[in-house]
Amino acid sequence: MADRAAKRLCCRPGRDSTRLPGHQRAADEASPDTQSPESLLDLAARRVAEKWPFQRVEECFERIPEPVQRRIVYWSFPRSEREICMYSSIGSGAEELGGPESGDETVLPFRRGVALLESGCVDNVLQVGFHLSGTVRDPPAAAAAAAAGLLCNVSVSFDRCKITAVTCGCGNKDIFYCAHVVALALYRVRSPERVTLRLPISETLFHMDRDQLQKMVQYLISLHHTEVLPTAQKLADEILSHDSEINQLHGAPDPTAGASVDDDNCWHLDEEQVQEQVKYFLSMGGSHGSGKQLNLLFSKVREMLKMRDSNGARMLTLITEQFMGDPRLALWRQQGTAMTDKYRQLWDELGALWVCVVLNPHCKADQKSAWLLQLRRWNGVDVCPLEDGNQDSSQLGNLTNAAVPRGHNANTEPPPRTLFTWAVEACDLHWRDPHLQRILTEDHRADRRCHDNPDLFNSRGWPLWHEHVPTACARVDALRSHGYAKEALRLAVAVVNTLRRQQRNQLEFFRAHKEELLRKGTTSVSNLEGWVGHPLDPVGTLFGTLTETDAAAEVDAEAGETPAALALEVALMGLGQQRAMPSGLYAQEKLCRHEERLLAKLQQVELDDALVGVFRKQAAILLEGDVHKLQTVLESIQTNVHSSSHIFKLAQDAFKMATLTDGLPELTLLKVSLQLGIQVMRMTLSTLNWRRRDMVRWLVTCATEVGVFALHNIMQSWFTLFTPTEATVVVATNVMSNTTVARLRLDPRQQDNLAKAARTLALQCALKDPQNCALPALTLCEKDRVAFETAYKIVLDAASGGIGYTQLFTIAHYMEHHGYPVRAYKLATLAMRHLDLGYSQDTHPAINDVLWACALSHSLGKNELAAIIPSVVKSVKCAPVLSDILRRCTLATPGAAAAPHGRRSAARPMSPEKAPLRHLLDAAVDAYVSTARARLAHISPRQYGELIEFLGKAREAFAMARDGHARFARFVDSLKQTYKGKKKLMLLVRERFG
Repeated sequence: MADRAAKRLCCRPGRDSTRLPGHQRAADEASPDTQSPESLLDLAARRVAEKWPFQRVEECFERIPEPVQRRIVYWSFPRSEREICMYSSIGSGAEELGGPESGDETVLPFRRGVALLESGCVDNVLQVGFHLSGTVRDPPAAAAAAAAGLLCNVSVSFDRCKITAVTCGCGNKDIFYCAHVVALALYRVRSPERVTLRLPISETLFHMDRDQLQKMVQYLISLHHTEVLPTAQKLADEILSHDSEINQLHGAPDPTAGASVDDDNCWHLDEEQVQEQVKYFLSMGGSHGSGKQLNLLFSKVREMLKMRDSNGARMLTLITEQFMGDPRLALWRQQGTAMTDKYRQLWDELGALWVCVVLNPHCKADQKSAWLLQLRRWNGVDVCPLEDGNQDSSQLGNLTNAAVPRGHNANTEPPPRTLFTWAVEACDLHWRDPHLQRILTEDHRADRRCHDNPDLFNSRGWPLWHEHVPTACARVDALRSHGYAKEALRLAVAVVNTLRRQQRNQLEFFRAHKEELLRKGTTSVSNLEGWVGHPLDPVGTLFGTLTETDAAAEVDAEAGETPAALALEVALMGLGQQRAMPSGLYAQEKLCRHEERLLAKLQQVELDDALVGVFRKQAAILLEGDVHKLQTVLESIQTNVHSSSHIFKLAQDAFKMATLTDGLPELTLLKVSLQLGIQVMRMTLSTLNWRRRDMVRWLVTCATEVGVFALHNIMQSWFTLFTPTEATVVVATNVMSNTTVARLRLDPRQQDNLAKAARTLALQCALKDPQNCALPALTLCEKDRVAFETAYKIVLDAASGGIGYTQLFTIAHYMEHHGYPVRAYKLATLAMRHLDLGYSQDTHPAINDVLWACALSHSLGKNELAAIIPSVVKSVKCAPVLSDILRRCTLATPGAAAAPHGRRSAARPMSPEKAPLRHLLDAAVDAYVSTARARLAHISPRQYGELIEFLGKAREAFAMARDGHARFARFVDSLKQTYKGKKKLMLLVRERFG
């Protein structure tokens, strides 16, 4: 793009070669800041400078007076800062112009450029024809971060009030202009009188004689001989050669002479940088930063479209080419996997932007044809993403027809719709319809006549627009995107008025055939194509157009309407539309996101009496048919919605609406939320869902609000809704809580019945899953003796295999804590049979339970201790544990008072030489011997110290026997003899044990 001006060949035939040019300051040419009107010269020069390339001016007139040339050149530079800001800010240019609070001044190029200008860092500004140059010096603080004293040479080419090329010595590589270019351009915009202005250099050269030209060339070479001398010599050689190509051309290039007739008139956009940055962001995958940057580029495209800048479509084309070249598309297509949701959202925005581009109401036919060819080319690529998450979306309509029901023309399979199909179809739309033009151009405040055609106007004379709703809203979005805010507003009002009439007609039809429709199970018109969640977002477009613009001038104020009322009404109509759920999972997620976004916007609306009236009106329409309609909606959800998370969200919303007021809840809506919740329980019973526990708790809360009969129902059918653990720990526990009883306000009989049902549920769960439900069942049955005994029997029956030793020990502790020591002892004995504690497991978590069980047996009596010791010896092979049990049993421990269902007394000290401890002593000694020999078989020098300590504990255990010292000495001697090769170890043994 920077080479474009250099291609312009200029020559000045038929001029007086003796006349020298007159040079004067631009201040002499600038319009003074006075009240006097502009001269005719300035008025004409301004218009020519905006619309005509300078080459055409030269071709139309044989001779252009120098003052006229000066004024055209003067007025050809951009006069608005808005475009300069747009091309130097990644965000919205309007935000940058708003003030310093809109961003960090040290980062945003436009703000930095303003700071450089206001700091006096711009110097040596010269305008030669259509070329502006100058130097920009970075302030010391900024220069220290890069290179001290950084001085940038900046040049800008312009044409017809647009900057067409920029060059800066800072080496900036970015899509947008650097701060130095901004500073120079703003200097020219704000202070044109301080800029030295010259005519194009070819005009100046024309007025020089041979000696002056030779002198100028020689001085130029002398001043810049290292840079230009090779080029100058090459050009001289070519000029002196009569057959050279340069002598075949008439004239010579002049980069300051402005654009040629064939050049496009558009702002400078670095296409290479656009492609490189988009490619880089796409290569970063799904990172948050890359998605944010790409969305900012999409916002920049929308900003350009709103400014009616042709670079908007050009930049979108460059972005699309990079998206289509993303290697992940082919990989996903090959693997049969869907793209990520965040990446898919970027593609959605890309497709929506193309619809806006091709629907430009003032787009030329040849330009639209070029876009159509381009879109069809992308559409035909194998990896082009399909609509609705790579699934067939034939249930959606197109921009020229409404949705076609499934089965229609079954013999012709429609081609799969891609994300560009909407834009391709939009190319077939036009704006020539007379009624559409009337809507866009007429001021309906001044035209209150009721027109003769009721199909085109409502009873108050406001126009209607009958068109496929997403298509009509796509027109609204295109008008708004291209800067036609008033026209977009007028069409949006016409569309809303049309939707209101359609809704009224449907309601009248329903009332006339109510009995017949209810008998068929139909309560309203079902739409295959939903407006909320639609790829073109028609409801969001209408809502945004009516709320983001001053719409007061375009609504029927006499009927008490306000822009907010229209926006609210169309949002409620969209949310209340009865529609089929889209088949694709991504489309369903998108629908939910759009609904949540719309609901969030509605929550921000400040309600007044008029808006409350809109809510009541739409609520009355939605509930027409009362319970029958609500039941039909419920059945539709249960049949067509297959996502448990979506149904749960609907159930929660229904529950929230039913309990919104401080008074009595809406029971019908509560029952609907309960039925939806029950369906969610069934759907997620056998699948993993991280929200499952919250879902179960919510269902109990919902059933509580419905009433005690609902609690009885979910407990009776628990096996189809809950796991045994959920039913016991969550459902039964919450049902029997004081909070539930207080909330239901039950009398004593009702409380007993509800508690009995909960205990029955707990016992059933304990039978089905004793491992996880036995202890909760015992806890819930504490206050009912019969139920408690039943739960205890379930535990005993399951102890042989259904419950592990850990849970048995836990239940045994529970029994002792509640005054059942004998039962605790029995359960501990059963738990001991499942335990297997190896020789080296001296840190096993069950050791404390074993010690507790032996202490409990000791406290109950000698017989109980004698009965449990064989189980201990069989299950525990760890010598330190056995010796610890033995030591504790030889000590007197405090007992406990007798309990109603068992006995406990003060435990007396017992002799290890007598039964029942003799068996335990022998087991401990044998365990020490076996463990010591096992360790010695594979011992390393690092473990010598541990073995010595272990033998020290063994000596203590041996010492409990009458002949223990002699037995330990014989044991040590055998070790010395067997392992005499381990001299260092045996030396340590002799030092410690003799």
